[in-house]
Amino acid sequence: MSEEILINSTPVQTRVALVESGVLQEIYVERSSHKGLVGNIYLGRVMRVLPGMQAAFVDIGLERASFLHASDLVTLDSNGVEVRSDETRDIRDLVCEGQSVVVQVVKDPLGSKGARLTTHLSLSSRYLVFMPYTRHVGISQRIEQESERERLRALVESTAAADGGAAPGGFIVRTAAEGVEREGIEGDMRFLVRLWGSLRERIALAGAPTLVHEDLPLAMRTLRDLVRPDLEKIRIDSTENFERLREFARQFVPEAVERLELYQGDRPIFDLYSVEDEIEKALGRRVQLKSGGYLIVDQTEAMTTIDVNTGAFVGSRNLEETIFKTNLEAATALARQLRVRNLGGIIIIDFIDMQDPEHKRQVLRNLERAMERDHARTAISTVSELGLVQMTRKRTRESLEHTLCETCSTCQGRGTVKSAETVCYEIFREILREARSYENDTLLVLAAQSVVDRLLDEESGNVADLEEFIGKTIRFQVETLYTQEQYDVVLL
Repeated sequence: MSEEILINSTPVQTRVALVESGVLQEIYVERSSHKGLVGNIYLGRVMRVLPGMQAAFVDIGLERASFLHASDLVTLDSNGVEVRSDETRDIRDLVCEGQSVVVQVVKDPLGSKGARLTTHLSLSSRYLVFMPYTRHVGISQRIEQESERERLRALVESTAAADGGAAPGGFIVRTAAEGVEREGIEGDMRFLVRLWGSLRERIALAGAPTLVHEDLPLAMRTLRDLVRPDLEKIRIDSTENFERLREFARQFVPEAVERLELYQGDRPIFDLYSVEDEIEKALGRRVQLKSGGYLIVDQTEAMTTIDVNTGAFVGSRNLEETIFKTNLEAATALARQLRVRNLGGIIIIDFIDMQDPEHKRQVLRNLERAMERDHARTAISTVSELGLVQMTRKRTRESLEHTLCETCSTCQGRGTVKSAETVCYEIFREILREARSYENDTLLVLAAQSVVDRLLDEESGNVADLEEFIGKTIRFQVETLYTQEQYDVVLL
């Protein structure tokens, strides 16, 4: 499966699209006004310790306090190595209010929640992740060949133990290291250890709260994290950014240099594979399937639900076969939607009910296969008795919807508004309350055009009856700035 990366850069934002076989799979957006914080390291100050939650709120200089759980706090021995324990530790024994603590952001602020922090620090390079407080050497699970895993483990361990090699610390070998020679691994190890040394010096001189290490910008992170053997091209539409990325690639990702390409076409780069159209579709609830079926995607604060429907697809054999084919297609489509929309946390999938156990197994296997290329960590359960599949997808940044959209000022995120008829009846009740409370001859109703039109047309008879009942005159005035749910009853 061929891959291309499209990078669209402007002074205000950078967008990166990952395209597989001509179809958008992932989209990343970073705006200069509010960049992502994941990977940043701060010297923070503990503001509050909450024993009931076994957590602390830490000030790292953001608008909202950040969250640090006891399980994310490292305990070090006299040699500066993490002490692992299965015992539950009391947060009050680990930190106190006013204490300075070095933390790293593992989740961006999401919605009303502050950033999620850890003291298990890590620094990433092209081939390795350096963990200064451990002695562990781990290998990416995506490197499947056992001989290659052993080669890489031995290479890292021998380099770390050699004189003049890496300082004490642990490493995780990333997928990109598969097949890389000793020089590449050793170069990354030296770079990461030097970087950690400079960070320690900066931390020693800093005052809390302050940023001591900022992760790479989005375009450079793309080269570091997304370049794989089957990646064909990285197209960039900015000359300035192209030169900057080419220099970065020469130094840190040499295998990507020949794949970089400056895009100078007349059409916008995101029009090449209809990326703009796909982004627009990803902001809607309904996802149309080629068979005629469709998905309904609803994102809430607690979880995301995906409902599968046959729609116009009637099949050619029988109902069970129709349901099976729709579910198979839906499994592949929803896996892509999770990546494009960057949906994370708990995800509940309501497949159409299947009677055949073999059909359930095949649909689940199809979903697992479709999720294998996802860069985020996922876990998928079996089909429940109710026909639901529960899964989780690691969430470190805002979803596409939360990045590009804001809560509707009219419906406040409900997705619906009260009908004009409902608002009319609310106005009638408000008029009765006002008429009983005040002695006046006339009431003026201020409302939206749709509501006033209904009051003067379908509800005109009810208005006349109400005037006769309260013995007062009711007048109406359109307020163009009012939403359909807004109204006022004014005494004249």
